Amino acid sequence: MPDGQIAEKFQLAPALPLFEEAFSAFARGSVIDTEMGPMAVEDLLPGDKVMTRDGGAIEVQWIGSTIFVPGHASHKARNLHLTRIMADSFGLARPSAFVLTGPAARLLQGGSDSILTPVQTYVDGVSVIETAPPAPVELFHLCLTRHAVIRVSGLDFETYHPGADAARRVGQSLRPIFMGLFPGLGGLEDFGRPAYKRAPTGLAQAV
Repeated sequence: MPDGQIAEKFQLAPALPLFEEAFSAFARGSVIDTEMGPMAVEDLLPGDKVMTRDGGAIEVQWIGSTIFVPGHASHKARNLHLTRIMADSFGLARPSAFVLTGPAARLLQGGSDSILTPVQTYVDGVSVIETAPPAPVELFHLCLTRHAVIRVSGLDFETYHPGADAARRVGQSLRPIFMGLFPGLGGLEDFGRPAYKRAPTGLAQAV
């Protein structure tokens, strides 16, 4: 919060993509590189600093979580899946152990022209697999003081940002509800500029 205190709240939100993307990137147990060493995403708190792709440590401003129910009718209707990335799928120790991601996870691949690509586009049925565990899975996403790419078990994933088109995707009537999910932020402009471009759905770079 603006006064430096940590606030925790539970809130119902519309089952719309813009809302769900804020909570559904990394499964419980995902290991994130922080200033203090590797830490499970569920153990992070606002104020902790995570390491970013450019080498700097940036403060966590907000952490969101939700319960994803594999096989739920609403998820099937929108083709939403969890994705399991097996160890060494993108090279040695990339990732260092398997990573379970949610529908909102985007992976950064490439060199100077790197773009953020939805994890689902890498599904090959062998090393990157769609999966539906038998029990509900807690998913997380986190927002830093600016949009960045962080290291999760050896892979580069983006932190949360509603996207450059957020103002178009959420109308005036829903905007107060959406911003109510982010205590301490006054408006969409407070998310800042996206750090990297995002690939259109279905476009993946060669691995």
